[in-house]
Amino acid sequence: MSGIDQKQLAGAVGRAISKHRVRSGLTQEAVAERLGVGNEAVSRIERGIVMPNITRLLELADIFGCEAAELLSEVSPLVEDQTSRVNHLLAALDQSDRQLVIELVERLATRLKM
Repeated sequence: MSGIDQKQLAGAVGRAISKHRVRSGLTQEAVAERLGVGNEAVSRIERGIVMPNITRLLELADIFGCEAAELLSEVSPLVEDQTSRVNHLLAALDQSDRQLVIELVERLATRLKM
């Protein structure tokens, strides 16, 4: 993987971690405390300066109450991962809201194909 790809991946993973942290209602300080690291370490991960290793990724997933794959699948270019993410998001909605989202996605996909 080229340096640019690694940098982009680190940035995308960092944004996903930040999003999960905010959804969990945690501060960077709280996450750092649970990981046993300084606040700056969490900040550097979220900013994409440092890519977390597998062990750290598993620890973060445990803190956020999600699967480690969720932290990666949000940035995955694979259709299967993206489909899984959309499925997870839709599951939290009621039937009428799911239908609205599906209709919007269909219209958007049609327009983007043009």
